[in-house]
Parts: sequence; C-alpha cells; structure tokens
Amino acid sequence: MNLITLESISKSYSEKKLIENISLGINDGDKIGIIGVNGTGKSTLLKIIAGKMDYDEGKITKGSKVRIEYLSQSPEFELSDTVLGQVFRGNSDEMKLIRDYEYYLEKSRNNEDVSDKLIEIQGKIDALNLWEMESEAKKVLTKLGISNFNEKIINLSGGQKKRVALASALITPCDILVLDEPTNHMDNETITWLEEYLNSKQGAIIMITHDRYFLDRVTNRIIELDRGNLYSYEGNYSVFLEKKLERMENEKSREEKKQSLIRTELKWVKRGAKARTTKQKARLQRFDELVSSVDEIRKETLDISVASSRLGKKVIEINNISKSYGDKKLIDDFSYTILRNDRVGIVGNNGMGKSTLMKILNGDLSVDSGSIDKGETVRIGYFSQESDHMDVNMRAIDYIKEAAEFIENAEGVRISASQMCERFLFDGTLQYTHIGKLSGGERRRLYLLKILSMAPNLLLLDEPTNDLDIETLKILEEYLDEFNGAVIVISHDRYFLDRICDKIFAYEGRGYIKQYPGNYSDYILRKEIENIKEEANSKVVVENKSDKNDIKTPKSSDKKLKFSFKEQREFDTIDEDIEMIEEKISKIEKEIENAATDYSLLQELIEKKEKEEKLLEEKYERWEYLNQLSEEIERNKLEAKKK
Repeated sequence: MNLITLESISKSYSEKKLIENISLGINDGDKIGIIGVNGTGKSTLLKIIAGKMDYDEGKITKGSKVRIEYLSQSPEFELSDTVLGQVFRGNSDEMKLIRDYEYYLEKSRNNEDVSDKLIEIQGKIDALNLWEMESEAKKVLTKLGISNFNEKIINLSGGQKKRVALASALITPCDILVLDEPTNHMDNETITWLEEYLNSKQGAIIMITHDRYFLDRVTNRIIELDRGNLYSYEGNYSVFLEKKLERMENEKSREEKKQSLIRTELKWVKRGAKARTTKQKARLQRFDELVSSVDEIRKETLDISVASSRLGKKVIEINNISKSYGDKKLIDDFSYTILRNDRVGIVGNNGMGKSTLMKILNGDLSVDSGSIDKGETVRIGYFSQESDHMDVNMRAIDYIKEAAEFIENAEGVRISASQMCERFLFDGTLQYTHIGKLSGGERRRLYLLKILSMAPNLLLLDEPTNDLDIETLKILEEYLDEFNGAVIVISHDRYFLDRICDKIFAYEGRGYIKQYPGNYSDYILRKEIENIKEEANSKVVVENKSDKNDIKTPKSSDKKLKFSFKEQREFDTIDEDIEMIEEKISKIEKEIENAATDYSLLQELIEKKEKEEKLLEEKYERWEYLNQLSEEIERNKLEAKKK
C-alpha cells in the first residue's frame, strides 16, 4: 500500500540546487536507506518527507490518515524536563493524552479536585490501550543505555540526549518512521539491538545512516542522491553496490560512445565548415550539446592525497597507566607499546573511558599513575569526536589556512590551501562560506582536512565515521591503507573497524582493557567463544552444586577428582609458558617493524607471529580449563574436610 508519493520535487538554497525534479514513492513495509555525498541534500529530503520543510516545485500526495514520525539529526530538547517527560513530548494524539494524564495526576497529588478530568482521560487511554506505552518507553530507553528515567535532560551528554530522542521516535505510533543518523553516538551492542527492533517494526522506515553493516541488515531498498538526481535500488546495501556498478559501467559505455561521436564531430569542425546553412548550424549546436553533456556527468571525487611526516622507531610507550574520575575507574594498569604501522581499534560501551585514553595519548589529560613515553619524531593528528571547537563565524578557507597556507601532497608537490580544499570537494563558493552554514558532514570533512594538513604520523581518530558520508569513508579507508604511520581509532562503525584494524582494544569493565589480535569480526568471534566457555563452566558448577544437594551415599567406586601427573606439571608451568610466548610475539613485532623494506624477511616474520599467536590462544584455553579444574579440586577438598 502506498503511503506517500513525491512528484518532481525540487529544492534550492541560494544558487545551489540540492534536489532537482525527483520523484519517490514510499510503500508500507519499505525500509529505505538514503546515501550520498555530504551536502547533496539527504537531510533536506527527509525534512520534506516529514513535512518539516517546504519545497520549491513539485507535488506531494499523502494519505489523510498516514502518520509520520521524524528524528532530526539535531533534535530540540526541553532541558528542564525529565527523560521520560521528553520521550512523551511528541505531537501525536497518544503522546498528548499521556502528557495530559501525567499533568492532571500531578494536580491530584497536590490535593486539587481533578477527578472528573482524570476519569475522562483514563477512559480514552483504556480505549486506545495506551497503558503499555510507558512500559515500552522504559524498555526502549534501557536498551538504548538510559536507565535513570527521572534524570533531567540538562544533565545528559549529547549522545544520551540523541538516544532519548530516538526512544521517543521509536515508541510513537506512526506509519512512516523517518530517521536522520540514528546510529551516531551508539555503541555496537546498542546498534545490534536497534537492527533487530527496526527489522520487526511495522510500517515504513526511511533513514540516513553511514553504517554499511546497518544498511545491509535493515534495509530492503537503497536510494542514492547524486548531483540532484535520485537513483532507487531494490535490495540492501550489498545489492546496491552490485547494481550501482552495473549502472556505472553502462554510463561509462554511453560516455565512451559520446566521446567517439565528439571526436568525429571535432574533425568536422576543424575542417573549417562554414556555419551558413541551417544544417551546418544544427550540427555545430549538436557538438556544443555533446560537450556540455560530458561536463554534466563528470563526477567530482574526493582526493585525500596528503603527505605524512617521517616517524622514527619509537612511537609511544604506555607504561602501567591508570585513570579514575571519583570512584569510577576508567583505565586500570594498562600497558602497550604503539608500533610504527599499528592499526588499533578501541571498542566498548559508551562512558567506559575510550575517549579518555585518546585524550591521555594526545597529552590533553594526565594519568593518576604510570607514564607515557613519546618518541621525538611523533607528530599527532587528533580527530576528536566533538566539532564545537570550530569557529562557526570563520570561513572554511581561513580555517584551513590556520594549519598551513601551503600543503604538501602525497607526491611531494606543494599546493595551496585553496587547491587542497577543492580536492576535498570545497569549491570556490563553499570555501568562502562560514562554517556555521556548512552541513554536519561538511564540517567533519573540513575538520579532517585540517588534521591531515598538519602532516601527522600518528593518527588518533575518535569516532571519525560520525556524519561522514560513505564515499568519503571509502576514500579515508584507502588513505589509511597507505598512511605511513600508526592509527588508533575509536569507532562504532563495525565495517570501518573490519576494514582498517588488525588489533582490537576492548574495554571490559572496571578499567580493564583487553587486547585481541585481528579485526572487529575476529574480536566478536573470540568473545562468542569466551561466552560459550563461560556458560559451559557455569553449567558444570551448577550441576556440581545440584549434585551436592542430592541426598545419597557416595559409592566406594566413586573416583576422587584430581590432576593427572601431566596436568599437574602443565598447571605448574602454564603461566610462565604464556609469558614466554607473549615475549616472543613482542620480540617478533619489533623485528617486523625493523624489516619494513625486506619483504622476504617480513613475510617470514608475519608467518612466525601468526604461529605464535595460535599457540598463545591454545595456551589460554588450557589455562582456563586447568584453573577451572583446580578450583573444583579445592572445593572438593574443603567439602571432604567438613564431612
């Protein structure tokens, strides 16, 4: 069933045409993802669909009973309100009814006689079956990491406020749910829950997100905005990539035919044909149109080609650092030596201290104990999560010139700040636009350009994927592949972590940071294995406890639980064995660092390291088993003494 239809919609800002003559129909059951380069009008299109913005031309047809709920990229909040109060601030009849109920209920508590009004409202709530809505709101808030429902909005972080706004959008009854960047500021566990929630939600969903795994798992249709045009693809993100490739190949084929025709026409023009006849004039006009059409389909591409400075052997040595805020321990006795070509991803739930670690590495925060030893050649580029340090009254070009008037690209050529801005898709007009008038994605792209313009050799990236479009992310990923330095990144974008990282630091509670080899998918697999083992061990303990509660006389044939001779020897030496293997891996990593140009030796060392890491994993599994067995033996000994 069709819910809303857009016909020939156009929208401009000043001279810039964002949306031009586009048409779109949204049907019940559609789960649509909108993608496109920052500044192409994605948020504008959502606002037009949601009725939050007027359009210049075209027509929108919507069913009279079709209800639309909209989550803005920058929601508005009543700062004096509570979390639960903010959730029920929607404009639907249901939300108004619940607010009225809360209002008159508070009056009755103050001994005001409003019983008749309360009875009337309760009857309406009964008729609409809304008593479960508050329970649903609390459930959704909890899943989104908000547990204090009476907390004032003013006391929440930016990410927490966005999640409260999302909760409000999710529980509001609607036919079309419109979401602008719903996964920003979310940890991976919450994103996984949101995927499941949206997959089970009735009605239609249309959203902007740059999380490619999220798009792949939730959407059944992709809409691409490209230079004012709209392209629709049935299927998820993977299908979109395949179909877009087909479209680009077809366009390329048409372009080659046009180029061939232009060459033919050019020969005719060069022969000096005199434009006297109508036929000749028409042919010249056709030549001009062909050239113009080629210019129209030439697509601008972001070019991240920025030089990095030389990095010595020593980068940063982190020695037993700890950091707390009050009673909350964020980092507990953490040590690590950052290597020259490290690609480390930091993961963990929000508020656990990931950004704190980044700020310590950047020198913005001091540690409570331990030390940070930085190499002399290290030049840090810190891309923080916040962009509020940017002066909104400054022009884009002046912001970049603060870093450098001239910038050296990857080929060693000095180019002007203006030329580099153009490579980052800031044309002449956009360069002299005030930062406050740029879109959220354009600001992040400008901020990234400034960081890279400083030629860093150690990149600290805190949520770099927030607000950056997918095309920019792809090019950033390619740049990081070739980046001649270390990269430490905090991200909730699972695709980005899989694409970039070969090591994961996971916050696992009470300041403990555990290191895992491999990318994010490898980390998840290891965590699943760990959880299975924990469940199995818990089951063994529960069964043993159950056995102890059974009233029966032990038989003389019952075997006494104990280590075998081989297990006892292994148990006595396994800690030293693990330490030796870890030292070997550390030594190999240093050898790898020094063998960067000797590819034959490098391959040999990498294979050697993989072999040791596999052995280490096996030792950890044995350590878990032997320690569990030791605990059971000790428990049996204690019980035997009691008897």
